[in-house]
Formats: sequence, C-alpha cells, structure tokens
Amino acid sequence: MTDDKPASLRDAALQFHESPRPGKLEITPTKPLANTRDLALAYSPGVAAPCEEISADPVKVFQYTAKGNLVAVVSNGTAVLGLGNIGALASKPVMEGKAVLFKKFAGIDGIDIEVKETDPKKFVEIVAPLEPSFGGINLEDIKAPDCFEIEEQLRERMNIPVFHDDQHGTAIIVAAAVINAMRLVGKDIAKAKICTSGAGAAAIACMNMLIAVGAKRENIWIADSKGLVTTKRGNAVDRWRGAFAQDTDKTELAEVMPGADIYVGLSAAGALKPEMMKEMADHPLILALSNPTPEIMPELARETRPDALVCTGRSDYPNQVNNVLCFPFLFRGALDCGATVVNEDMKAAAAHAIAQLAHEPALEATSHGAPAIFGRDYLIPNPFDQRLILKIAPAVARAAMDTGVAIRPIGDLDAYRDKLRRFVFRSGMAMEPLVERAKGQAKRIAFADGEEERVLRATQVLLEDDIARPILIGRPSVIESRIERFGLTLRPGVDFEVINPEDDPRYRDYVALFHSLVGRQGVTPDTARTIVRTNTTVIGALAVKRGEADALICGLQGRFIKHARDIQSVLGLADDTAQLSSLSMLIMSRGVFFLADTYVNIAPSADELVRITLQARDHLKRFNVEAKAALLSYSNFGSRAGATSEKMRVVYETLKRVAPDLVVDGEMQGDLAINEDLRSSYIPDTVLSGEANLLIFPNLESANLSLTLLKELNNALPVGPILMGTRQPAHILAPSVTSRGIVNMSAIAANEAIANGRG
Repeated sequence: MTDDKPASLRDAALQFHESPRPGKLEITPTKPLANTRDLALAYSPGVAAPCEEISADPVKVFQYTAKGNLVAVVSNGTAVLGLGNIGALASKPVMEGKAVLFKKFAGIDGIDIEVKETDPKKFVEIVAPLEPSFGGINLEDIKAPDCFEIEEQLRERMNIPVFHDDQHGTAIIVAAAVINAMRLVGKDIAKAKICTSGAGAAAIACMNMLIAVGAKRENIWIADSKGLVTTKRGNAVDRWRGAFAQDTDKTELAEVMPGADIYVGLSAAGALKPEMMKEMADHPLILALSNPTPEIMPELARETRPDALVCTGRSDYPNQVNNVLCFPFLFRGALDCGATVVNEDMKAAAAHAIAQLAHEPALEATSHGAPAIFGRDYLIPNPFDQRLILKIAPAVARAAMDTGVAIRPIGDLDAYRDKLRRFVFRSGMAMEPLVERAKGQAKRIAFADGEEERVLRATQVLLEDDIARPILIGRPSVIESRIERFGLTLRPGVDFEVINPEDDPRYRDYVALFHSLVGRQGVTPDTARTIVRTNTTVIGALAVKRGEADALICGLQGRFIKHARDIQSVLGLADDTAQLSSLSMLIMSRGVFFLADTYVNIAPSADELVRITLQARDHLKRFNVEAKAALLSYSNFGSRAGATSEKMRVVYETLKRVAPDLVVDGEMQGDLAINEDLRSSYIPDTVLSGEANLLIFPNLESANLSLTLLKELNNALPVGPILMGTRQPAHILAPSVTSRGIVNMSAIAANEAIANGRG
C-alpha cells in the first residue's frame, strides 16, 4: 500500500470505535423479558429461589447464573503492548478488545475492569474480592515484576482460574513452536541450548513453560537491558529473573550464543545481530517476537542462516506467535470443567494440543497461500484455524480433571467436543477461512461500481489486508476526488487499476468481443458500442472474459435480474448448470444459515431445485461447512397436498438418488428445519440432526421474504447473494450492502478464482 497506511489505519480505528455507538461491548439478556411473569421470574419475587439454592450449595451458582461463562479482563495499564504505561483509563479500548476476542473465538462473556492502582498489594486487595462475580480472571498489560507478584497472590487467594495472558499465553505458543521445531530437525529439547533477549513477564514465563515441556534450566541463558543475567549481578536481579541466573563471568548474550539451538526474542527491534546467528547450532530456531519490528527480520535471518526456522509476532510472515491461538480456548476448557486454577499441566496440555494440530491436514491454506503442511513455514497453526477450540479446550479440561482441580468434571469428552463444534459454526467466524485463504493470492476483482463510496472504502481494506487486487471501473477524476473527500490513502494506477468507460485503450477490443457474444441476440454493432461505453457490469464481465480480471462484483445500481442477464450473456453458464441461481448467508447469534434461491428463479422446477441444492452444497464446502439441507414447504412430510409440497417431495427423492451422501430431508415447515425435537415427532429416523444450515425454498417469493425478515428481526449480518452457475466468478451485490459486506463478497469471489485456477 502507501506510506500513509498507518494514518489511514488510525482514522479507520477511531471511526470503528466511535460509530455507530462508542465502544465494542454491550450487555444483552439471555432470557425473554416479554411480560410481567418473565419479570417476576427474572427478579423479585422469583429470583429468591436460585439465591436460596446457591446459599445451600455454592456449586449451584454455575447452574443458575452466568458466572461459569464470565471472565474479568483486568488491567492497570502499566505495560500496554506498544504503548507502555498509559494508565488504566487509556487502556480501556485494549481491554474491551480482549473481551471481544473471548466472545468471538470461544463464546466466553468478558467484562473489562480497569483498576486505577499501581501498588501491587493494593491491586490485589481490589481484585481478590471479585471472586463471587466471575468464573475466571484474565490479567492483562501489567508491568513486570509487579505482574508476577499480583498473579502469585491472586492465585493463592482466589478459587478460580487467574491467568496473566501476556506471560502464559505467549509462553504456551512459544512452547508449541519449540516442540515442533525440535521434532522437525531431530533435536532433543532436553539438550537444547536456549538464549533469550528480554527478561520481562513474557520471557520469564516462556522459559518456565519450556522447562515444563522438557527443557533444562541449566541450558537457558537470559539477557535483559543491562546484559546477561548472572549470579555476579547480585541484587540487580529480582527473584524471578534470578531463577535463571548463570554462574559465569560473561556479561553479554552474544558471548553465549555460539552453539545455541533456540533464540527467543522478547525485547526490541534489532536485538539479534546476523553475526550472533552465524555462531548458532545447525537448524537454529529463531523466535523474534518483538512487535511491530522483530529482533531480526525474517528475510535477514534466512539470508544469514538459510537453515534457520523463523517465527515472529507478525501476521504477514509464517509462524505467527499470536496469543489468540491460546487464551480463549484455554479459558473455555478451564471454565467448562470448573477449574479452580490454571496449573502447569493445563498449560502444557494446551501447548501440546497446539503443536499436534500443526501435524493434522488443514482444510485451508496458510494466510500466505502456501499449503498448511507441517514444516519450516508451518510450525504452529493459523490463529483463525477453527479446529483450535476443538483441540485445546478438551485437552485443558482433561488436564484439569487429571490433576484434581476441576470441580465440575466433564463426563463425556466426545459429547463436549460436539458441543464445541456446534459453537464454531455459530460464532460468526464463517468468513475467516475464506479471508485467510484469499490473502496474498493477488486475485484481481473488477468492481463495476468503482466510483461508489462503499466500494472505495472496501478497496482500502482489501489492499491493506492483502485480500485481493481491486480493478475499479469508473471515471478517474471522480474516483480521485472521492478518495480525497473520504480521507482515503488510495492512489489510482498505483494501488489499483482503473478501467475508464469514457476513454480506455481496450475499448475497440471490448466492443468486438461483446458483439461476437451477443450479435445474434439482436444487438447491433452500434448498440454494442453504446453498451460497452455505458454498462459497467458488461465492462467488468468482459475484463473477466479476457483474463484481465479474475472475478466481477457489481449490483449497487440497477435491477438484480438485469445484472444477471448481462453477466450470463458475457460469461456464460458453468458446464453443470442450465440456469443461474443465488445463495444467501445470514450470520446470526443463533448460528450461520444459508438460504437458496433468494434472488433469481421465480418458480424453479424440481430439477432446477436439485441443481441449486447441489451447487449450494459445494459453496458451503468453501466455508468448511458440511451441508445439512432442509427442503421447505407449507407441508410436513406429506401432511398437506399442493403443487409446491409435491415439488419438494420430488426434489427429496431425486437428491437421495443422485447425491446419497448429502444430508437432506423434507418437505417440511421452517420450524421443523430448526427444531430437532419437532422434526423427530414426524420422522424419528430422519438423517437430519440438529439444525439444518442450508434452507432450500420452493420459490423466490418465500425465499426472499424469509431472507429479508430474518435479517431485520435478528439483526443478522448478511453475506451475499452468492451468484451460482456462472462459468467464471461474478456476484451481484444487494443495494443495501455495507463496505464490510463488499469485502466479504470479495473474499468469496477470490476463493472461487483460486479454485478455478487450480482446476
């Protein structure tokens, strides 16, 4: 992008935090409060009943309140990453963000608590009495050595998990990387020499964690800002760093680097010099975790030592050590079994679970487009790997139970994993695999509405996040003036390509191609010239047809069906279909649901609905979702005759014959599609379990009405419509789409283009 990217990101972040309402959190009731009786049950007099039950048996607090799913994110703001000691108040956006990550990745409710107190003893006195309110405490951004003392005392006084993520979250992921690196290069961690620059909270925790997974204390060398930590420094070293003090006359880390197998950097940019690397052992592991600039840049590390394995804290390089890999899922497991502490066995279990996941084939590529296959550039999983919760939470819970710190042991871990699996697809993370897969692939997406504000804002995000290479169709002068008006940092012709409908050197070629495609459909050469000068959807489709773009996105102006006809006339239909159709996704708090056909076919035949269902199934696979299809009607399994119910029965019979592996049932009403108990009362042996996630409607009227009502009633995030059946990727946006929706559709289009390229 441009040199102005940091300023642009700052402005975008401020707007994000301010609008449409300040902050990132709200409190939402989990029970209906629709009438007087509901209020009487929720508060006085009904609330007395659970209070009495808890008074008699304190463990019942987890049965009747939200304590078991509630974590306090607590900080005094004395060591905020990248900002330093900014104080409790200024740290609030960070703590709100941490609470949001808990909810997003693990379904845990987090409340941020900023404490205006820098005295460790007083801080402890403020936090310890909060135990009745929360299931766990996540300490955040507290300076060392205060954080050691605070966590130590709170662990002693509180009978719930207390976890300083800056220390232990980083340590767990570092341990996972070390476990896998040693395995990859055939080294024994017990014999590995480890050198560390930085002796703060994270560094000390990393070393303790490495000891927990097999490293030896006598093989660990630590340096702080004053040099090597040794016994000769006496009172200059606190007891936490002193535990790693070596009895030596050497004073600098560089003096002990020869023969080192592992370097862990938690210090400052440039701390690891190439000459230090040259003296390390064969196949050294470099964990350069300073952000935003590592102790040594990966390019320089590999140039210096081509045999090195390199991890950083940055998302734009392989092997990112990101705490979100760990803390949400560790807390998930600890809370679900009622752990009273996070002990070393639980942390080690998390590290081993993360390490093991890197050995299992992933459904998606890494964020850099490389296959997610265990090796030098894939020592640890992607932070957005949806399987993390399925591996870490059960491993942590089992370790808690095995060590006797779980007061609510999980009886059936397989059933627990199934519960976690259902959460994954209800978490709103459905887009993450597609976004990550698209990153770095440089797929070119033509935007027919290139002058529109939402497209320009989406373009900024697409470029900053490296999701796609936009091609904007529009007048350059208009695009430039609007970029300036909206305060964006885009540069036409530099950051993105422009196709100018009024003056493009390819105009004659576009006209000739268009007329060759539609000339026998009543389009004269003069009409073709006019269309190619004025119809930006046609221009974009022609760019895709000519191989100058990989996908098209249009639709902010004009009728959906007109765009569909234009796309079909230029790009044609895929080999396996006879008509276009559309698939819409709704991301709701209840889960993610796909609806078809929501925009194209008014009254599709049974055969057309069969093709639509199979196309939708294939699209769900891109989201790493197995389709569970419900064929909808006003009838339940023959309960009422009529044209559409009979049509849906034919669809069912045909699908069972042509796609026997597809999980599908019907015809049925909407409530049966979602409610398993209701459905089983009609058909006890149905193959459809739980909630259907793919809803197939008998006609456009029912599909579109359901889509729009569900979206508004549930404040759902819509994605789509996804146009199905085109020979090359093209999508038609709903006029109400947001810039974020355009980014989502771009990721979908990029994934289709990637799949086409592989084919």
